[in-house]
Amino acid sequence: MPQGFAEAPAKFQGLEAQDGWLRLALTDERDTLMRMAAFERVRELSRAGSLVPAKELDQGFFVNGVRVPLYNPRRGIFKPAGMSFLLSIKTVFPKPGNRVWYDDQREVHRQIYEGDELIDYSFTGGDPEAADNRNLRVACEYQIPLIYFLGVKPALYQVVTPVFVTEIDRAGLRARITFGLPDQSSSEAPSTPFERRYALRAVKQRLHQASFREAVITAYQGRCALSGLPEPMLLDAAHIMADTHELLGQPIVQNGLPLSKTHHAAFDAHLIGIDPEYRIHVSDRLLSLNDGPILEAMKKLDGARLRDPRREKDRADRDRLAARFELFKAAA
Repeated sequence: MPQGFAEAPAKFQGLEAQDGWLRLALTDERDTLMRMAAFERVRELSRAGSLVPAKELDQGFFVNGVRVPLYNPRRGIFKPAGMSFLLSIKTVFPKPGNRVWYDDQREVHRQIYEGDELIDYSFTGGDPEAADNRNLRVACEYQIPLIYFLGVKPALYQVVTPVFVTEIDRAGLRARITFGLPDQSSSEAPSTPFERRYALRAVKQRLHQASFREAVITAYQGRCALSGLPEPMLLDAAHIMADTHELLGQPIVQNGLPLSKTHHAAFDAHLIGIDPEYRIHVSDRLLSLNDGPILEAMKKLDGARLRDPRREKDRADRDRLAARFELFKAAA
């Protein structure tokens, strides 16, 4: 083990050879310790799969009391001072009307949803020998674990760790990216097509959940569609028809409603229903109970109208509401 590695913080000690971090440490001890600190930081920020605002990522991470950035706000490929290898790559979600500079800004979400194993990541500019692009090649050669900041909306990111550069296409000015396995603690890239497909499916599911939630809550301006509760952090994006439904379960805004966690639970339990005319129905079971202000507020929703989204085209789909309302009536 390199000199000084044993003095690493306790959470970085006890590494086994198969973890892969030891292999990296043998290549560059300082880089490895900084990389592990960065990974720990982004895992804290994105715990439970939540999206992370750019303003939180901008705080960076700390090594021996020194702040280190997690990414470059102006460029997608980032190697901090003091590190020998790339730390992160980033794909922004362009603001409406802004120029799309790289193909992956358009294509990465489609590739994740439709892809099999790998996704594309564009080089910086048109020179394959530019410093950023050389760093991608080195990361590919040494199979360095990276952090991927994947834009879901402007200044909001899904953080994916680890990812690996597994192919370089100099003529096409792009790299090919492989996702690591869910919750893996090692720094090794998936080695089989089955593992790569499994890793991509896991990222697809996380991106679907995060993107769907963000789109639905934004459509209703951060308010519960039943109660009007105006705190997005307390809201879920409820599917009208479950995403397992082959015909009606698509992850589109018209198949979603922003609901507080209590109302979401009642909706999923068919204690609250919504008919195709957007009227709210409270089950007889709830109406017959008398137990405090929360229940009374829920009972008062009976006969009320579902709140509208900001845009007409985002309104809940009537066919999906009709199918879900049949489930409510059957459960009565």
